[in-house]
Amino acid sequence: MKKITLTAIMFYFGFLAFAQVDEEQNQEYQKQDEIQTLFPHEGRGSVGGYGGISLLYTAIDNRDAIIFGARGAALIGHSLAIGLCGSGFINDPKYYSTMTDQVSITGGYGGLFFEPILFPKFPVHVSFPVTVGAGGVTAARFYEYNDYDDYYPEEVDAYFVVEPGIELELNITRFCRFSIGGYYRYATNVEMIIDGVPLPGDLLNGFSGGVNFKFGRF
Repeated sequence: MKKITLTAIMFYFGFLAFAQVDEEQNQEYQKQDEIQTLFPHEGRGSVGGYGGISLLYTAIDNRDAIIFGARGAALIGHSLAIGLCGSGFINDPKYYSTMTDQVSITGGYGGLFFEPILFPKFPVHVSFPVTVGAGGVTAARFYEYNDYDDYYPEEVDAYFVVEPGIELELNITRFCRFSIGGYYRYATNVEMIIDGVPLPGDLLNGFSGGVNFKFGRF
């Protein structure tokens, strides 16, 4: 009887030890499979999507310009984002003596957004966003009227655009990412005339670069 009891006790503790080792191995596997971030987090979370904002610098008509952007995307398997995006831009005003006013090129564009992501579970990784869409542009004349500033669209046109890019992205936390990106806009030619002089048809083509902030479930 004592031998049977002793054997049962040994079997019981052996089973506990095996279960503990198996649990530790399972936890280690889950830990390796988690997305790594710069700041520690708990839990694996689930695949979802994100919303983001961006601030970029570019040049339009050989003048400094800024682009404000926003995007929303669904994530598939952590490595592909698909969604919608939109951007607005304006460049530094140029003074035209014959018009006695300043004129800026301003407008926006948006459309479908695709973003393949390489090694998304690493704390630092690379993505390749591509925007395909359309937009509108105007040459806006700014002037003073009754002690306040106003503007008048001198010329307006529409265009199609394709904008590929590359981003170096950091997983700040489980729900926040920051990236630095570079992009190139391919836009169809626009037709606008200011002060009797046609603007270059390809004035919207060009490089841009800046920062992005993304918030969501990655």
